[in-house]
Amino acid sequence: MSTIGILAYGSLIEDPGIELEPLIFERKEGIQTPFNIEFARTSSSRGGAPTVVPVENIGSPVSAVILMLSNDLDVDAAKDLLWRRETRNEKSKKHYSNPVNPTVNQVVVEEVRDFHGVDLVLFTKIGANIDAPTAVKLATLAIESARGGAGADRKDGISYLISLKRQNISTPLMHSYESTILQRLGVKTLEEAYEAARQNV
Repeated sequence: MSTIGILAYGSLIEDPGIELEPLIFERKEGIQTPFNIEFARTSSSRGGAPTVVPVENIGSPVSAVILMLSNDLDVDAAKDLLWRRETRNEKSKKHYSNPVNPTVNQVVVEEVRDFHGVDLVLFTKIGANIDAPTAVKLATLAIESARGGAGADRKDGISYLISLKRQNISTPLMHSYESTILQRLGVKTLEEAYEAARQNV
């Protein structure tokens, strides 16, 4: 029977979602993405915070984890679950349909075969919507998101950055992005930055 896994390289590592979580029986760590990643997209569900997405001309490969799925799951069902998690449609009956000409805001489920001993590995791609991302631009977006409603739920850019650091994910912009946040808020750690951003909200 073919083995199926999901390549997780962002928030999916710590939060695979309520549908996928029970179906994961193993986590293969020490993986690198076969494509470049960078903070190149603002997320509406995170209050406009910068998130990492696959990119071509910037970024770098990053640390990732393959979430191994139950052998009872077929490919179509796995794609449905991954797509629903990424589009905030969990616990719905919606199915993934592969777009012919995807827009910048459409989530596409891609696949790579025979990757690190796994027959089929799925991952998601969505378009970048931050032109020429810089540390200053990213820090501004992250702080604004932390001060808004997303910050109250720890769905903001600073909390997202903390999560990625816990997973040893690092992109070319990440160090200067973090440093700019700390400098702007006059603090020494990202947790302090989050608290500072939330003051008087």
